[in-house]
Amino acid sequence: MAIPDLLIEEAISWRRELHAQPELGYQEVNTSQWVAEKLRGFGLQTHTGLAGTGVVATLENGPGPAIGFRADMDALPITELSSVPWRSTRPGVMHACGHDGHTAMLLAAAKHLSVTRRFSGTLHFVFQPAEENLGGARKMVADGLFERFPMSAIYGLHNWPGLPVGHLAVNSGAMMASLDAFEITLSGRSCHAAMPENGDDPVVAAAQLILALQTIPARRLSPLASAVVSVTQINGGEAINVIPEKVVLRGTVRCLQSDIREKVRGLIAEFVSASPPGITGQLVWLTDYPVTHNNAVEARKIRDCALALLPENQVHWQVNPSMASEDFACMLEACPGAYFWIGADGSTPSRPLHNAHYDFNDEIVAHGVAVWSTLAEQLLPVAR
Repeated sequence: MAIPDLLIEEAISWRRELHAQPELGYQEVNTSQWVAEKLRGFGLQTHTGLAGTGVVATLENGPGPAIGFRADMDALPITELSSVPWRSTRPGVMHACGHDGHTAMLLAAAKHLSVTRRFSGTLHFVFQPAEENLGGARKMVADGLFERFPMSAIYGLHNWPGLPVGHLAVNSGAMMASLDAFEITLSGRSCHAAMPENGDDPVVAAAQLILALQTIPARRLSPLASAVVSVTQINGGEAINVIPEKVVLRGTVRCLQSDIREKVRGLIAEFVSASPPGITGQLVWLTDYPVTHNNAVEARKIRDCALALLPENQVHWQVNPSMASEDFACMLEACPGAYFWIGADGSTPSRPLHNAHYDFNDEIVAHGVAVWSTLAEQLLPVAR
């Protein structure tokens, strides 16, 4: 599909403008206003306020079904270390996951489709806040996304380092793992470090628990199950010569099957409750996202549309899912749809996502706009 060069240049300039002005989840006030102004300028019915800073724009063009395309807008709490001219101007905040590119590509697709209108039906362009661990998708659903903007399906994409530019990958099932973040507080009895017999040591209990948790994927689950349990924070103690009163552990669980997810959560609770004598354990679940599980019918539609745009060897079907997580899963729980990846590796490999040197590859922009536009025209065909 031919996308005008001037539109691609404009989209790249938007992307770089967004990159320089990143905003964290639920703080995307300026980003939201900027996106809404662009969409209104394209002549779209534009609505703001879902999940606080979310934006939804509607393009109607004759009879037919309604579908949704989604992009995420938030940045990460990372200090950017790249030296690009459009690097972040906000200390400690950067677009390290490509949400600036996702937003710019969907905006460009909206502009293109508002002019060409080679489809019949309704398109909802969903710009979501707070994807990074804050559940913006779930909040948009709770705020009535699918009641206010009824649609038969919703689709989302992500740029994917490790996959070449111009390639697309999609599965008929899981694309991304579930996410469950936990906090475990182990409480004991503090005492002098030289007299441990006078206390109950939560530090030793924490060490034992961390090792025990690693036996869950290794010994408590089938080797065919997919699960990762990671303790990522250990906090406790104030003085070098004092055994502390408590230690706090935090970490995450990732799974590709919902039943395995529930089993792992139960096993962690079991291990925490079996603390050593004198130690009490408390488990609190923090962030949770379900498995990003594509609807099989909608995933095949993505594959078929991709094959209409790309050579067969650039369309990847039934790839290995990622153990990273994505809150688009919450939209897929409420509405049929599919989530897919587009390649990010151009003339040089992309930096990893969530890396302080990462920058969205602008070589992707034309491909991303073409993918969205092709999906609109293939999924909402004009009656002949």
